[in-house]
Amino acid sequence: MLQVLSTHLFLNQRLHPGILELAERSGAEAVEIFAARQHFDYTDREDVRELCDWFRSNQLKPFSMHAPMFPDREMGRAGAPSVNVIHPEKSRRIDAMDEIKRALEAAEQIPFRHLVVHLGEREDGWSQRTIDFALTALEHLGAFSRALGVKLLVENLTNDVTTPEHLVTILELGHLDNVGFCLDLGHAHITVGIAEAVSVLGQRIVSLHVHDNHGAKDEHLWPGDGTIDWKDTAQRLHALATPPAAVLEIGYTLGDAPGTVPDRIRASFERLA
Repeated sequence: MLQVLSTHLFLNQRLHPGILELAERSGAEAVEIFAARQHFDYTDREDVRELCDWFRSNQLKPFSMHAPMFPDREMGRAGAPSVNVIHPEKSRRIDAMDEIKRALEAAEQIPFRHLVVHLGEREDGWSQRTIDFALTALEHLGAFSRALGVKLLVENLTNDVTTPEHLVTILELGHLDNVGFCLDLGHAHITVGIAEAVSVLGQRIVSLHVHDNHGAKDEHLWPGDGTIDWKDTAQRLHALATPPAAVLEIGYTLGDAPGTVPDRIRASFERLA
């Protein structure tokens, strides 16, 4: 499996070359850039150029970008609405897709090849309306991303819209053959279970979000600090014809001492080896 570190671990800091250098020293082969404006301002040409220049001069690769969840620098704490492409209000859906496209434009300089997108929020339910909104969003964003050489990956969340079975249904109804899946292991552990998620999503799993929890809430713990059976999980994933990229997505508020982070990153990748 390709070993990828999500910059989500550093979400409360500005993304700068020093963070990328730490990722490389910790054994990561690539990164997933988390598009949050206080962390990486994808609308700032200088910020984008800085990362572009760094990647050109180093071996660490930009594997993917996580689509923005909020359009502001406070992650919605100041009242900004979330980025929700299946919101009941049309204006909110349009605003959400526009914000994601702003982030996608960074691919013109930073050569990431995958974009992880969310369909809805925790309270969004499964209905014909949400199916229609999801299809419209994926078709629209897919056309925009393909022109930039980027493949969309839809992530399983903890809402009813994005259960593994419902994600497969959405892609089949829309004949969205160019869209893949990002299997979030922590979300699967809370909901249907990792075994079922791997079985249902199968060969269309392109990447994983790797983190742990205790089966009740989305804690984004280091692997081994929760209750996921990592040995069984690794066996199921390695049985896939094409092993997905393992994207380590750890919470940024866990309070680990900076000196321990590289060893924890290396140990986490080893659990899926």
